[in-house]
Amino acid sequence: MAETKNGRSDEYYMRRALRLARRGEGRVSPNPMVGAVIVRADRIIAEGYHRCCGENHAEINAIENATETVAGAAFYITLEPCSHFGRTSPCVDALLACRPGRVVVGTTDPNPLVSGKGIQILAQNGIETRIGVLDEACRRLNEVFFKYIRTGFPFVTVKFAQTLDGRIATATGHSRWISSPPSLRFAHRLRNSHDAILVGADTVLMDDPELTCRLVRGRNPLRIVIDSQLRTSPEARIFMEQKDTRTIVATTRRAAGERRRLFEEKGIEVLEIGEDRAGRVDLRMLLAVLGKREISSLLVEGGAAVITAFLREKRADRLVVILAPKIAGEGLNAVGDLGIRQMEDALRLSFRRITRRGDDLILDTRFNPDEIV
Repeated sequence: MAETKNGRSDEYYMRRALRLARRGEGRVSPNPMVGAVIVRADRIIAEGYHRCCGENHAEINAIENATETVAGAAFYITLEPCSHFGRTSPCVDALLACRPGRVVVGTTDPNPLVSGKGIQILAQNGIETRIGVLDEACRRLNEVFFKYIRTGFPFVTVKFAQTLDGRIATATGHSRWISSPPSLRFAHRLRNSHDAILVGADTVLMDDPELTCRLVRGRNPLRIVIDSQLRTSPEARIFMEQKDTRTIVATTRRAAGERRRLFEEKGIEVLEIGEDRAGRVDLRMLLAVLGKREISSLLVEGGAAVITAFLREKRADRLVVILAPKIAGEGLNAVGDLGIRQMEDALRLSFRRITRRGDDLILDTRFNPDEIV
């Protein structure tokens, strides 16, 4: 654990950089969240973070926010500085121009255009560089970016609210509201942190949801409806206000042409995707298309058939369950048949975080990497 002159560690300042980076959540995609702290003699003289995709990166914002010259100071950056021209100029060039005393990097960038190159350039120019400070925390912060940049597929979160006995609806199909108002606000924040939200046709037909983030500040993500035969109505609430919050429908060639025209006449994009063996929208193909559109994170909210399909095909990276202290008895299960007959074949998860909202528990988990295709 390296220490500065007055005893504060590199880890201390990297934690501050991580807190700054988190402020960009929901606004920087498909870029990573990055924070930067500039320190001289154990005094923070500047801070910055990546605020929005297409705008300055964290290092540049920190330099511009400096209260004094940054030459000879220590830079703490959660992710390796970029070394290529993208939406902005290379950050490593700006660092070289500042002549920092040392640069401390949380983790390397998985982007093959960057990975290791920014660090190498700093070293070649005689700048002391330390790599891997709070590496795991820095990687966790950008798990979405790491998955997306390595595979081209969005990071998929499956989320649902259920009763203590595992029901997402009663025997009559009634499901409003299983969770508490604080949990509902949490769900809206979760939506806000993703690029897109996805539901199936049955959810639209039964619940007529808006799928907006009206309970929290921030932009509404893209809405996606999986509807293999276009059974939903273009008059559903999820298709309203297309100027403010876009919705697209993923369907197959089985959808009738006249149904397709009804959607297109209202300005709703109909996206034809190949079929799986059951004649439904092929999830892998859909995710590949979304990835090419720079959708780096996807929140799957239901219903049960869609949730089951994502889990059965091992397309989910994260599972968030809102557990309400209620018993419904007979009703609709959140997850259907996954084809698992032996307990050793059960999908395995690890708890990342367990919190409480109102009377509910929020279980935030990750699938083991071996479970993800």
